Amino acid sequence: MFDKLKQLSQIREIQKSLEKETAEAEKDGIKVVLNGKMEIEKVVLNTSLPIEKQEFLIKDCHNEAIKEIQIILAKKMQNFPGLGI
Repeated sequence: MFDKLKQLSQIREIQKSLEKETAEAEKDGIKVVLNGKMEIEKVVLNTSLPIEKQEFLIKDCHNEAIKEIQIILAKKMQNFPGLGI
């Protein structure tokens, strides 16, 4: 039972540290910034590009930033061997 409580405490610690992280991706003047909860904090557009190109780049930058946050999370999880990962 104490092992489960320890694991829960470790998971909460990871969540708190992840909330402080950010990830960003930028392509052709389009920029997306995500926080550790994978929420969009900022989007910067490049109005010199056609709308279709901006839409594509926003999606692409968003996906890239999500992958970056996932990598950060995986690295944090490695520091907690008691979680069985």
